[in-house]
Amino acid sequence: MKKVLSIILGGGAGTRLYPLTKLRAKPAVPVAGKYRLIDIPVSNCINSEIFKIYVLTQFNSASLNRHIARTYNFTGFNEGFVEVLAAQQTPENPNWFQGTADAVRQYLWLMEEWDVEEYLILSGDHLYRMDYREFIQRHRETGADITLSVIPIDERRASDFGLMKIDDSGRVIDFSEKPKGEALIQMRVDTSVLGLTNELAQQQPYIASMGIYVFKKEVLFKLLREGTERTDFGKEIIPDASKDYNVQAYLFDDYWEDIGTIDAFYHANLALTQQPQPPFSFYDEKAPIYTRARYLPPSKLLDCHVTESIIGEGCILKNCRIQHSVLGVRSRIESGCLIEESLLMGADFYQASVERQSNVEQGDIPVGIGADSIIRGAIIDKNASIGHDVKIINKDNVQEADRESQGFYIRSGIVVVLKNAVIPDGTII
Repeated sequence: MKKVLSIILGGGAGTRLYPLTKLRAKPAVPVAGKYRLIDIPVSNCINSEIFKIYVLTQFNSASLNRHIARTYNFTGFNEGFVEVLAAQQTPENPNWFQGTADAVRQYLWLMEEWDVEEYLILSGDHLYRMDYREFIQRHRETGADITLSVIPIDERRASDFGLMKIDDSGRVIDFSEKPKGEALIQMRVDTSVLGLTNELAQQQPYIASMGIYVFKKEVLFKLLREGTERTDFGKEIIPDASKDYNVQAYLFDDYWEDIGTIDAFYHANLALTQQPQPPFSFYDEKAPIYTRARYLPPSKLLDCHVTESIIGEGCILKNCRIQHSVLGVRSRIESGCLIEESLLMGADFYQASVERQSNVEQGDIPVGIGADSIIRGAIIDKNASIGHDVKIINKDNVQEADRESQGFYIRSGIVVVLKNAVIPDGTII
């Protein structure tokens, strides 16, 4: 894998994940109580022995830069690195990144300095565990110019994806973006060609792209330099290339979730608490997910009732009930609280006891969840100060609302409290 360089696409403004992306790049959004989204593809690369990794982003990249600098330091004995490449103006190109392909195109001058044979292009907002060595091995064995990683899907979900059609050798011969009706039927393929059993192939006769590609070096450079008006890999570059190049499909038949929306992000996090077996596990010793080492103390629970939940390190919980929820690092919950089906991202710092007491005496609200509050079906971003007797329960079942001045949004019925927001005592949302 020394001849492979990985490029992780950090995405654009992250509008589908707003307001979680208000103050941070999409790959820097916290996940599972202690990780960030970027940790997933970077860890997959490290576990696959791919150590040259660029992350392309152009929005709010300060916290992403900080996280990567503090987390991924390779020794001086190899060429390994994880570096953020932010959009920049140059004499040749004064524009921001116009799409996934354009982002890579603007940094081709840097990419070609490396003595590599393949470029592995990944997305920064997916939750999955994958050994890229098998993927790249398949790419080399088939003599492909481009290989796409695909997932098999059934007819019920097929219209939500961009689908592909393959021939008997696994070569991609046709693309269709979210087809319906007769157009959908036309995209049925024999997925047993890619390795599914005959029984599963009948249940899942469609294949969809995961947004994960491997390119031969010369092919990537040629395609990007020739078609400068084509700005997106999945919609333009690869469909156009399939006519003249050997574009192969590689089947990934395991858990994969695109968590690019608030709804998907919320449910993917809560699914981690499932028993006996969550769809994705962070407890795989052979392929761990890495993140920043914080050296926090263990969590402290004082007379709490906790069921089907994940509690990050460094939390302080007093006489409360936590049910089917994920609590991030340094979460603080006072007595009498009820937290149900919620994602709390925790805090970036501890407030000293003296400071917290002073806040209360002056009528200010300390960071954390105040006494006797109820939070149900919500996402509470970092450093939020929730007063006492607050009810965040979406009592009117509102599906969409923008209440930035009041410190929250509602997306798909999920209340999202902003980072650093202050919710006064007695508030009902």
